[in-house]
Formats: sequence, structure tokens, C-alpha cells
Amino acid sequence: MIGMEVENFQLTDQFNNKFDLYENLQQDILLAFYPKDNSPVCTKQLVDYSLNQQELLKFGIKIVGINIEPVESHRSFCANNKIDYPVLSDPDKKVSKYFEAVNFINQNKRKLVLVGKDKKVKFERSSLPMFFVDTRQLLNDLRKTQLL
Repeated sequence: MIGMEVENFQLTDQFNNKFDLYENLQQDILLAFYPKDNSPVCTKQLVDYSLNQQELLKFGIKIVGINIEPVESHRSFCANNKIDYPVLSDPDKKVSKYFEAVNFINQNKRKLVLVGKDKKVKFERSSLPMFFVDTRQLLNDLRKTQLL
């Protein structure tokens, strides 16, 4: 997928706002696909990104969570964990499938996809469900690939 120009999409976030990818590309967008709201590893991952939003923004990266669960699930998950960046609901799995972020049991994989302001995939990384790439590791990976 790296280098591929991505199609635009619109999904709804936890606040019931429409999120349009192309309208948000004033900076790079990190799509963080994750398996399940309120699971221990997913909670740690999304809270880590929430706590480190300013660090990511320093490098021109806006974080956006995404999975197949409904808006209502995201709303309580985000409220309970003080996650205030967009967490998008993809119930028909169209966007998740497009980014190859659906596993063999038809749930979201744990996958990061960095979409550049030029609408092209700059970076992607999948990890096993029981692990996640924290902000520090993500920034190290981006430095190694000379994207920072």
C-alpha cells in the first residue's frame, strides 16, 4: 500500500460528526485500526495516543482511531478513557477492508496507516492483537524510514 493514493471516505465519529478524510489532510493522518472498544490492549493503545497527541502534532500527524463498532460504543469508550480525537465507526467494514485492516474472523486487525497530505500512504504497520505500537515506537519507526 505504501505510495498508493487513497480514495476519500466519510465516517461518523464518537460525537456523531462526519469525518471526511480529504477535508482533514491539512496534516498527515494516522489511521489507527484496532479490534475492540474497552479491551485492555486497545484501551492502552488509544489512551497512549491521546496522551501523546501534542507530540504527534509536532510532527504534523493527526491521530484518528477506527474500527467496526457502532458510534454509541465509541462514545462511551472515549468518554470513559478521556479520548478526544476522532474515533470512527466503520460498521459495514468498507474502509477497514479497503486498508486491508480486517482479519480472518472479520474483525479489525491492529494496524496503523499514515496517509500523507498528498493523499498517499506513507507508512503502514500491523501488529498482533495482543501488542500495539505506542507513540514512542511509532516515532522511532517513522525516523528509521526517514519520514520525520
